[in-house]
Amino acid sequence: MRQIDVLSLYTNDMSFYGDMGNVLIVSKRLSFYGFEPVVHFYNPGDSFPDHVDMILGGGGQDSGQKNIFDDLQMRGEKLRQLSTQGVPMLMICGMYQLFGKYFLTNSGKKIPGISVFDVYTEATSDRLIGNLVEESDLFGRLVGFENHSGQTYFSSPLTPLGKVTSGGGNNSKDGVDGVIVNNTIGTYLHGPVLSKNPKLADFLICKAQLERYGEEELPPSPVLRRIDELAAKGNEVASRRPR
Repeated sequence: MRQIDVLSLYTNDMSFYGDMGNVLIVSKRLSFYGFEPVVHFYNPGDSFPDHVDMILGGGGQDSGQKNIFDDLQMRGEKLRQLSTQGVPMLMICGMYQLFGKYFLTNSGKKIPGISVFDVYTEATSDRLIGNLVEESDLFGRLVGFENHSGQTYFSSPLTPLGKVTSGGGNNSKDGVDGVIVNNTIGTYLHGPVLSKNPKLADFLICKAQLERYGEEELPPSPVLRRIDELAAKGNEVASRRPR
C-alpha cells in the first residue's frame, strides 16, 4: 500500500466543532482508495514531520489561538512554502483566520497571521452561527455549520470557496465563504465539513496523490460510492434546515 502522510495541525487546541472528524474521514477514504494513511498529530513543541502530503487544521477558542500563536509564527515560513509547492491543506475557522494577514481584536490589537491567504479578519459583536450553505464552482453545493464573530475580508482579488446561499460565510456583506489559493483552502464550514461534502475530501486526496505519486485520477471504490450516496442525502437534508 502506498503511503500518504496527513498532518493534523494543532490537534489539542484547534479541533473544535467536529473538525477532528475531517482527519478521520480523510484517513478512511484513503484506506478505501488503497492508500496507507499515516496521521501525524502536531502541537506546539513537537517535531515537525520530515514529509507531509496533506495538512488539516480546525477551529478553536481564543485561548487556543493564543496557545499556538508563537509556534505558528515559527512554522509560518515552512507552511507558506508547503502551500506554494501545492501541498493540499484545509484550514477551518480559527486556523483560516490565522492563515491570513492578521486578526484585529475588539480592543484594536492586531494579531499577525502567517499570510498564506491575502485576507484579514476583524472581531465584531455579531456572531454568525447556524447552517451555512454555499455553491462552489469546483465542488457543487457545500454544507456545514458556522460559528464565528470574526469577519474575514479579501485584501486583493481572490477565489472564494463558494457563493453563500444561506448563512454568513466570510462576513455579513460579501456573500462568499472561504478562499482557495494553490491547493490550500480556508473556510468557516464546521461539521465536520468533509462528512457531507465528499468531493472536497477527494480534492485533497487527489492533490496529495498527484504531488507524491504523479497520478491525477483516484481509483474506483465501490464502498465509497455507497458512502457518498448517504453523504449526498445528508447534504440535502442539512441544506434545507433553518438556521
